[in-house]
Formats: sequence, structure tokens, C-alpha cells
Amino acid sequence: MAILISCLCLPNMWGHSRGTELLADFQIYYQNLRGIHWNIKGKRFFDLHVKFEELYTDANIKVDEIAERILTLGATPLHTFDDYIKTGKVKVGKNISQDEKAVELIVESLTELLKIERQILDKSDETGDEGTNSMMSDFITEQEKTVWMMKAWLGETV
Repeated sequence: MAILISCLCLPNMWGHSRGTELLADFQIYYQNLRGIHWNIKGKRFFDLHVKFEELYTDANIKVDEIAERILTLGATPLHTFDDYIKTGKVKVGKNISQDEKAVELIVESLTELLKIERQILDKSDETGDEGTNSMMSDFITEQEKTVWMMKAWLGETV
């Protein structure tokens, strides 16, 4: 059985695959969400605490889906925080407890994730990798809606 050569597993100019980059960024995003979930303070605590848990639960599922897709395509996913920090482009949020700063971090993180997901979507279409293409399309649709909602919460337009 031939393994499909996917853009998800092909190295870029830094030697990392797009899938590896996406996995690293999602792990950082996930950990950011855990941190703001734990540390959020203020009058909006109850609403945001629940929302952040919803988001980190979803991110955790996506991390697993990305890693399993990488494995399905015959490559090995990164699995150490050291590798994630070296590879990822999503900003690490540290000691964020203020509601607006937390939501801004989510918007920034999702914006970065959407950039790489759109690149993977385009390349997976070119290479005929329907599984990766479908996954990216689903991720993008969901995350664009989350960005819209978070920006609406911030009083910003998309």
C-alpha cells in the first residue's frame, strides 16, 4: 500500500513539515488556553472560565487529530515542549489574568493558526490529499467563527 505524500509531511526551508508546525502551534495554543482558564480574574470570570475550558477541550482534540494525521501519512509528530517552542509561531501567553488580554491572545493565536491552515489547505488541494484538505477546511470554518465571536466580544470588527 502506497502512502500519500502530503504537504503535511514535506519539510519546509527550516526542515519542519507544515504538519509539525501546525502541531507545535496548536500545543502552544492549547497551553495558553489552559493558563488563561486557570488564571482569569474579574467580573467576567464565570463566563470566560467556562468558554476557555470549551476552547482548550476542542484544541486538545485537534492536537490529537493533527498528530494522528501525521502518523497516518507515515511521518512522526513532535512530542516535546522543547520542540514545540522551537518550531511554533504562536505567542506564548504568560501570567494573563485580565479578560481582554486573554481574549486578544486567543484572537492572535487563532490568526496564526489560520495562516498555516490555509497554506496546508492550498497545498493539500494541489497534492490531492483529501483527508488533510478536509481536516483543514473544517478547522478553518470553526476557527473563523471563533475569531469573529471573540472580536465581537472585544468590540472589534473582523
